[in-house]
Amino acid sequence: MSEAVADLGVLGMGTMGANLALNFADQGGFTVALFNRTVEKARRVPADNPELASRLAPADTLQAFVASLKAPRVVVVMVNAGAPVDEQIEHLVPLLSPGDILIDAGNADFNDTVRRDAALKDSGILFVGMGVSGGELGARHGPSIMVGGDEAVWQRLKPLLEPIAAKYEGSPCVAWLGPDGAGHFVKTIHNGIEYADMQMIAEIYGIMRDALTMTAAEMAPVFSRWNEGGLSSYLIEIAAVTLKEVDPETNQAMVDVILDEAGQKGTGRWAVIEAQKLGIGATTLEAAVSARGVSSRRNERLAAARIYGGVSTEPSGFAAGEVGLSELEAALETAKIIAYAQGYATMAEASRAFSWNLPLGEIARIWRAGCIIRSVFLDDITKAYETGETVVNLLQAPSFTSRVAAGEGALRGVVAKAALAGVPVPALSAALAYFDDYRRARGTANLIQAQRDLFGAHTFRRLDKEGTFHHHWPAV
Repeated sequence: MSEAVADLGVLGMGTMGANLALNFADQGGFTVALFNRTVEKARRVPADNPELASRLAPADTLQAFVASLKAPRVVVVMVNAGAPVDEQIEHLVPLLSPGDILIDAGNADFNDTVRRDAALKDSGILFVGMGVSGGELGARHGPSIMVGGDEAVWQRLKPLLEPIAAKYEGSPCVAWLGPDGAGHFVKTIHNGIEYADMQMIAEIYGIMRDALTMTAAEMAPVFSRWNEGGLSSYLIEIAAVTLKEVDPETNQAMVDVILDEAGQKGTGRWAVIEAQKLGIGATTLEAAVSARGVSSRRNERLAAARIYGGVSTEPSGFAAGEVGLSELEAALETAKIIAYAQGYATMAEASRAFSWNLPLGEIARIWRAGCIIRSVFLDDITKAYETGETVVNLLQAPSFTSRVAAGEGALRGVVAKAALAGVPVPALSAALAYFDDYRRARGTANLIQAQRDLFGAHTFRRLDKEGTFHHHWPAV
């Protein structure tokens, strides 16, 4: 039997798992047991990182992996979401003891996390659903970590997780967010916001490319300049980096040789589904997810372009400097606020629906470093929640109302001119429509309710009296 020497174990030596294990060994100084179904992948991690090899302990069998862990054992599972996680839990449970901690640190559907947490309650094994954001580099050098599970377990995990988390002004970007699926739910909404942020940046890029006829090389310094202001963020920073890069084979801009089909792993879709189930209009997130779906149908788009014509090389509405770069910057910043407002509204409603008491300000705090949507903007969200006043929606928070009011005209102008020019801006358009719908005191759902009552006797409420009513409509 293996000697129990490891402080924790990481199961799954894919890109994220291997880098997280290296982070535990490097930044944390922990001895880490490693296991992968393909044994060679686990052996390769210390071989490729000799400076950390003394703190990396690959195991050839799952039994040896578990036996090498100090009690109470901590196992971090980093495999693909869904059935593979259930399969690993099934294999691990007979080898673990009450009081051991089993952490799913992959991108999991929070509904699965809730189910797994409930299923393990009677076993005495403590289950944690943990969102990890930051991609490959974040996993290796410091991610943002969103922990869900029993709060007492979090107290045991803090000494393991705080050293490896990203740091913002010295503060570790890791926090306990609530029981069972809370951590994975917040990670899901993070990814939904990420989809929206990336889509809106891509739409501004599309306007620059197709309407303003700017080259990638001309765009790069613009994004770099924007990264010094209100849009300062990781995604704006890497937009500048990618636009500046040149393909060594063709000497063209790298972005100009990349196929225009965006991939996705499902987390953005989950965010939209949960927002719909909760009755929250996360329309900008929805538009971003849909846009990725449209992008994947490239052959259909090419056929449609032949039928209807593509975007004109001289689109109306953008000639003679009618849309300046400062207007694009203001439009993007305003739409970004609206997208975050939708994501935060979804988390607030989930907190109520599932009795999680999500610390919304703390979420912004731990997103300020390490994660993909890290930005200076999150400082403002953190401060909005620190005032002690109830934040019904970020669009009503005093720190944002003036900014949205100032940028609304730019967003409206950009969306209108893009529509006239035939330049698609689905996420920017959705953000504007949400804003207009949200601020309209008298909407149009009264007609919908009248129709529902006519064809289905669904009843309605009145403006002038309390109660629920049904009207005897004329037969149609």
